[in-house]
Amino acid sequence: MSYLSPAEYAVYGLSAETSDALVAAASGIIDAFCRRPSLLVTTYVERVRVNRERQTVRLTNLPVVSVDGVAPAVTACRVRTRRMGGTYATALLPQNVYDITPLQQAAQVFGLSGTWTSMDPATVVVYANGEVELPPNLFGVPYDEAEVTYTAGFAAAPAPVKSACAQIVRNANATPALNVKKQSIDAMDLEYFGPSLLDDEVKRVLRPYLSARLG
Repeated sequence: MSYLSPAEYAVYGLSAETSDALVAAASGIIDAFCRRPSLLVTTYVERVRVNRERQTVRLTNLPVVSVDGVAPAVTACRVRTRRMGGTYATALLPQNVYDITPLQQAAQVFGLSGTWTSMDPATVVVYANGEVELPPNLFGVPYDEAEVTYTAGFAAAPAPVKSACAQIVRNANATPALNVKKQSIDAMDLEYFGPSLLDDEVKRVLRPYLSARLG
């Protein structure tokens, strides 16, 4: 997916003869730098640790949006509590055994902890910063892990992303080692020059669109 259409080349300072393949490759470099498959609306599935005190998770790709403006942005959610005993710690429950509620005791007895349970996506609350608040479960045992399916991205490329794409193309045209006149350009060849094509200004412009995931 290219972040610039041919009709926008002149608007962003590119020649009308600019290769569409070069623009597509520059868009791919942007995706790789931002550590996202696309900055446009995309479906993600993330398995994340739950904040034990607040019972929230933080999604790594923003903005979290609905595909059609009606359906929920979180389309599926599974959660599980930490397995009690064995290789798992029991820190999720009160330290004093007499403080454990009957429902929590039932959760242990019937082995409900450590198993994945689906919840209604409509019961979760999604905030603009990507934080998702999970509803409490019946047994009062905090969740330890969640798997969230959600949609995030932009309906159309933001103007700063288009400007960054055009600048990468200009940097490629200014790099003698790249033959940008040919009709087709191998994206892998262009990726090889990625560090030199992504100058400091381009990185600054793209920084707000980076995925928040580590690694």
